[in-house]
Amino acid sequence: MIGGPEVAGLDVAAGLPGTRRLRFAPSPTGQLHVGNVRTALFSYCLATPEGRFILRIEDTDRERYNPESVSEYMEALTWLGLTWDEGPEVGGPCAPYVESERLPLYREAANRLVATGAAYPCFCTRDRLEELRAAQRASGLPTRYDRHCLHLTKAEREAQRAAGRPEVVRLRMPPGESSWNDLVLGLQTFDNAEMDDQVLMKSDGYPTYHLAHVVDDHLMGITHVVRAVEWLPSTPKHLVLYDALGWRPPGFAHVPLVLGPDRQKLSKRHGAEAVREYRQMGYLPEALVNFLAFLGWSPGTEEEVFDLSELRQRMSFERLQSSPAVFDQQRLDYLNGVWIRRLSAAALAARLAEFLPGVSPEQLEPIARMVQERIRRLDEVPQLVRFAFSDTDPDADRLRGQLGTAEAADFLSGVIPLVAGDVAELMPTLRLRVAEFTNGQPESARARVRQLMRVVRIALTDQEVSPPLDAVVDLLGSDRAGKRLRRALERLQAGG
Repeated sequence: MIGGPEVAGLDVAAGLPGTRRLRFAPSPTGQLHVGNVRTALFSYCLATPEGRFILRIEDTDRERYNPESVSEYMEALTWLGLTWDEGPEVGGPCAPYVESERLPLYREAANRLVATGAAYPCFCTRDRLEELRAAQRASGLPTRYDRHCLHLTKAEREAQRAAGRPEVVRLRMPPGESSWNDLVLGLQTFDNAEMDDQVLMKSDGYPTYHLAHVVDDHLMGITHVVRAVEWLPSTPKHLVLYDALGWRPPGFAHVPLVLGPDRQKLSKRHGAEAVREYRQMGYLPEALVNFLAFLGWSPGTEEEVFDLSELRQRMSFERLQSSPAVFDQQRLDYLNGVWIRRLSAAALAARLAEFLPGVSPEQLEPIARMVQERIRRLDEVPQLVRFAFSDTDPDADRLRGQLGTAEAADFLSGVIPLVAGDVAELMPTLRLRVAEFTNGQPESARARVRQLMRVVRIALTDQEVSPPLDAVVDLLGSDRAGKRLRRALERLQAGG
């Protein structure tokens, strides 16, 4: 077993598949945001169908850890179709896949680094560190650790421990440069002298991200790491760790930022962030996946609609883009509309069930057919079909709108018999009725046409915007539709 206590010397056990192995390793501290999901999507697709996609839970930040987030993250990934080959609930050869269950491995790595001089214990208090940073800022210097504890003797370290001082382990950045060929950004070179001596093990016995992910990526045989460009300045520290532990690093692909329309980093001020919010707003997982794929990737063609299996076949590191991507809500709405119209009426009805609780399955499919060409989000549907599940009783002023009472009543009285006939003939016959009221020239009297049709719409739905009237009558049934029209006519004739 890889990753368990049987691992000796932190070496990868034999037997891992010789294929690409990519992972998504979220820190469960809140809701899963679309930026994180984009990273997961890229990792899933770049693993290729022949590789392995691994889910690992990085729960070592105990101050911010939210256990409820773990199940939410897994549910969101499953909803999007990003199923993992190894990880929580499915297991795998590298179990466990939760970092808090792997603490001895990180301690062993830290001890090895201290023993070889690649890391050192630090006993500085929080107060001292805050004073140091304040002094550095006041002097216009970069804030970094001053290596106060680097040269403590063994006796001095033991004295600190005997005094009960909290102890962390810090990486000792070596002199020189760190370089690597990033799979998105190309050759990257950093001066190690500008890097801080990063904390690797905290005083609570938990590792920081910097140590934990290096150990886990090695033990889990990760071949490529896709992550946000914010991690670029930390990569030299990670390369130093790989070298100090005698391990070969994976390939790194730092993907660009996702920006809002104002070209600032995407945040809550730009609207929804969490996957759960997009689901509640009625976006399909197919559309969200399709949209996110283009935030940092291009197929190199004019194609714009891809399902997840096609993305996994087509995506490559060579087609990842280095420029920041702009989150265009209108484009997401457009793609969502495309995917809604790709569904069968039965499939759309099934998706609508959570937005229309209490509506019978028999009613959902007619509703789906009615709204499919009109909506871009599923959460638009309850308002569109509200008329079918609540009583309507508009007053005379609302009914007649800009028409005179007599004209509105006269027009409506001629419509009432039409709803008792074949619904398929309703609209053609209704147009003839409109033509009678516009001297046979409806095209030259569009405003009046709209007012005439509005009388019928308000009478049937009490809504300014509704599905097509034949679909409305079909959903209501001729009896209910006739009763509403007659009631509206009574209102008009009574003048209130």
